[in-house]
Amino acid sequence: MSIPKRALFAQFAAIAKTLGHGHRLELLELVAQGERTVEVLASRTGLSIANASQHLQHLRRAGLLTSRRQGRFVYYTLADDGILDVLAALRRIAERNSAEVERVVRSYYNKLDELEPVTRKQLRKLIREGAVTVLDVRPPDEFALGHVPGAVNIPVRALKERLAEINPDHEIVAYCRGAYCVFSFEAVAFLRARGFKARRLEEGLPEWRAAGLPIKIGRADDH
Repeated sequence: MSIPKRALFAQFAAIAKTLGHGHRLELLELVAQGERTVEVLASRTGLSIANASQHLQHLRRAGLLTSRRQGRFVYYTLADDGILDVLAALRRIAERNSAEVERVVRSYYNKLDELEPVTRKQLRKLIREGAVTVLDVRPPDEFALGHVPGAVNIPVRALKERLAEINPDHEIVAYCRGAYCVFSFEAVAFLRARGFKARRLEEGLPEWRAAGLPIKIGRADDH
């Protein structure tokens, strides 16, 4: 093997090694929602600030994240939307070839929702027809960083008390952070149990944005 090729493979392997930790994949999913501080990311993952910071620095050094400092806070963003393609490829490989992944999907996710999710193309058609309520079940601060235009933001934990805000005559398509974000599965299961016609979007907001589809920024009360 040529020396330049070996050097390239070594760099590719270094990036792959950086991805080889569950906490880092979870952090990437969260950062994909929009720019976030270390403190917010630590809180969302249940990690200590010091531990989250170490993982984020590894990801930055590997070229997967960029950072900026503002006062005493450090903000992180994805370096490239192509990172979402890498994560999606990992997911597909694991789904096809890992018995443990298949077991978790079957025993937890499929138990909540066995229906085929809605594709981005299908959702765009439903939106044009005005026949759908798009439901963003992420926390309000993530919704404010970017969401599908016209989406209603009701975090999954608030669904019960805000059920009257949802039109029962519309089909509901719920979305969250990504393909295996538990919030959208739980929301769809909750709504179906109460007679609503509800399905999930196949992926999350980051994939919608990376596909070049329109995004609206701002909180629900800014609309």
